[in-house]
Amino acid sequence: MSRDIQLKERWEQLVNILSNQFSQGEDLDLDAIIYLIGVQELGKVHQTFEKDEKLNLMHIAICRLLEPYGFYEFEFFDEEGWPHYKVKEELPPLKAGEQSVLMKEAIVNYFIEKELID
Repeated sequence: MSRDIQLKERWEQLVNILSNQFSQGEDLDLDAIIYLIGVQELGKVHQTFEKDEKLNLMHIAICRLLEPYGFYEFEFFDEEGWPHYKVKEELPPLKAGEQSVLMKEAIVNYFIEKELID
């Protein structure tokens, strides 16, 4: 099976699982899934977040997702328990479609690691 087909199938499986669990079956989009990963990484799943905190959660998720690719490195948790990352390597300029594929691949790999999908 080609890598692209396998990624597409895994992505669809993941969207179905997360959508059924978190949105009463309405398909979650890429940003919503990134947000969920940020909440998971922060570990405060039953907390309500302000708008700026939601953006920070998405940033945490992106850093965590791209860490295995060598773009970010975890540094520390601050006094409120928020993780902080440092940039190891700047992301290359990517077209929108390339960004989407990279993030979907990183998300699929994250959930394979978490054993939600295989």
